[in-house]
Amino acid sequence: MKHFILSCVLSAAAIAPTYAQQTSATKLPVYLDNTKPVEQRIDDAIARMTLQEKIRIIHAQSKFSSPGVPRLGFPDFWTDDGPHGVRPDVLWDEWEQAGQTNDSCVAFPALTCLAASWNPQMSRIYGEALGEEALYRGKDMILGPGVNIYRTPLGGRNFEYMGEDPFLASIMVVPYIQGLQSKGVSACVKHYCLNNDEEYRHQVNVIVSDRALHEIYLPAFKAAVQKGKAWGIMGAYNLYKDEHNCHNQYTLNKILKGDWKYDGVVVSDWGGAHDTDQAVKNGLDMEFGSWTNGLTMGASNAYDNYFLALPYLRGIQEGKYTEKELNEKVRRVLRLFYRTTMNPNRPHGFLCSEQHYEVAKQVAEEGIVLLQNNRNVLPINLQKAKRVLVVGENAVKMMTVGGGSSSLKVQKEISPLAGLKARLQKQGIEVDYARGYVGDVSGNYNGVTTGQNLKDDRSETELIAEAVKKAKNADYVVMFGGLNKSDYQDCEGHDRKQYELPYAQNKLIEALAKANKNFAYVNISGNSVAMPWKAQVPAIVQGWFIGSESGEALASILTGDKNPSGKLPFTWVNSLKEVGAHALNTYPGTWRKEGGAKTEGNIIDEEYKEGIYVGYRWTDKEHLKPAFAFGHGLSYTQFAISNLRADKQQMNADGSITFTVDVKNVGKRAGAETVQLYIHDVKASVDRPEKELKGFQKIFLNPGESKQVSITIQKDALSFYDEASANWKAEPGTFEAWVGNAADNLKLKKSFELK
Repeated sequence: MKHFILSCVLSAAAIAPTYAQQTSATKLPVYLDNTKPVEQRIDDAIARMTLQEKIRIIHAQSKFSSPGVPRLGFPDFWTDDGPHGVRPDVLWDEWEQAGQTNDSCVAFPALTCLAASWNPQMSRIYGEALGEEALYRGKDMILGPGVNIYRTPLGGRNFEYMGEDPFLASIMVVPYIQGLQSKGVSACVKHYCLNNDEEYRHQVNVIVSDRALHEIYLPAFKAAVQKGKAWGIMGAYNLYKDEHNCHNQYTLNKILKGDWKYDGVVVSDWGGAHDTDQAVKNGLDMEFGSWTNGLTMGASNAYDNYFLALPYLRGIQEGKYTEKELNEKVRRVLRLFYRTTMNPNRPHGFLCSEQHYEVAKQVAEEGIVLLQNNRNVLPINLQKAKRVLVVGENAVKMMTVGGGSSSLKVQKEISPLAGLKARLQKQGIEVDYARGYVGDVSGNYNGVTTGQNLKDDRSETELIAEAVKKAKNADYVVMFGGLNKSDYQDCEGHDRKQYELPYAQNKLIEALAKANKNFAYVNISGNSVAMPWKAQVPAIVQGWFIGSESGEALASILTGDKNPSGKLPFTWVNSLKEVGAHALNTYPGTWRKEGGAKTEGNIIDEEYKEGIYVGYRWTDKEHLKPAFAFGHGLSYTQFAISNLRADKQQMNADGSITFTVDVKNVGKRAGAETVQLYIHDVKASVDRPEKELKGFQKIFLNPGESKQVSITIQKDALSFYDEASANWKAEPGTFEAWVGNAADNLKLKKSFELK
């Protein structure tokens, strides 16, 4: 008989007193006494646990759960995927969904969209809403957020992350964690670290300079630990220094637990552990996954054979290991329990509430980016338009199903066509639809089905001809194209095979641009794409994967009900030649043996030869003009940023300096602008990027309204990682603050000195 993973909302506060009443009528055990310090309670619990109980709580017992200590009143611990929505429950030891009727969720925008909001307040409400959904579903840990760096636009999982810039990701991840954990649900920040592409993720050994590691790839994780106080960190699949990152001496013991003083748990990615000895000694605390240690699907008691299960127990019993490392792991796990399942102040959860849908819509609206708007084609003129044609498979295709571990079962998902049609028909505007292209017509992932029948046997020529014919008779044409969440697109497990749009979309876009001058292209993806037709298309919008409220949010932007304010969290290049990883031919790496991935145990070495020059740092260095710069995003109004000044001309090493500008809405619509501050080191002893983002602030202004925006920086904003001393260093001398609203639009500059 198959066991189902059931969503159970158990109150630890209820469990603890029950046990106390049974064990003592007069005195509560220390580990159950909420008045005692947590570490004292942990000491007491460890002293009461058997060796077998200690081993049990550091590895999984099902696909997404680990056991508690029933004898002592610690309940089972439940994790779930869900960096942008709580994944449906699955069968006990299978990926197939359990078929429950109460595990639908709200799909929040994927994290590229959240990052594109450039608004930390959105991160906070996002985390809170997700935490409430998880809590209602009986989940104690959400496996997210992801903060891996956007190194190549081919990265299959980029849509789950927060872009290319370590500073932006560092600022945006912290309130997400704080919001989630305020509900008593642990974050599990992933994938630590250097998991910057998906192809060969289990085999790739990353070779990277210490400087690039600390300046580019670690800052967001460091912020998550030190500022966000994350309770969980997930190790990555890949290797670094020839050790898998789920049990890596350097990244886990030295950096994470040593340098950063991390007090939470290190969780393996599912199947990310490979060796008992390394798992014991190199920082792994909780092992999760499937069919580890060579076991096959359906093996009896598979979880008992995990690297941190019976092999570890036998190692202790045989004298190979002491209990020192085990007790440290147990301490961290118990600390996690007290923060979650044993927290008597844990609030109640809510599922699919109106408030959560509103959060999803608000984040989406703030993250949608208006890339191009020649002749002010957008917003759609609701007074003049009589017929609007919607084109494209992505106008109707559900995007919440698929993509790997981010696949969701939603209560609702409003399609772009449905959202736009509902809004325009209120104005009496006729809305027509043409398929335009056929992509992936499947609609099933791990037993979750979309219920859509997208099959269309017409030829490419027929589809384009129909769309063009209809376009000629429309006042506006809006095409929803881009990628989807199928394999080799925006999906876990593989990277994209090409930068170009799939399914002959380029031909369709070019034909529509010729057929109608009021043409807007909306790109649905988590990645940038090649746009050879960019000059021919007047209006271009980046629509992301934005979840349940996709149609509502996109409609509000396209019709002008909301003014777009999103800014790109990555550089939108014209071609892969403008990306360091590809220009230097370092992606996907070099196989150590002949046969490549087909050779069992073969490792592929991927050297990050571009070093610190990722994204805009690379295009600046190479004097390249991308299609759209990092931080770029237009509005339906106009803003003037002026009068840059500083509160001092010299900054002490232990001090700070504040830059202030005046921002005015000089247009006719209310809107938001994001002031961006970059730092330029005029003369340095080492090679440094031309500029680096070190501050930003989003501000909302009515027409004609002006406000001052102030951004304060300290020495860390001027520092680089010095490999010789293995420490951060800021050299005295002249620096410049560059201020504007995009990486390629920084017209205000102010010099200052670091003493």
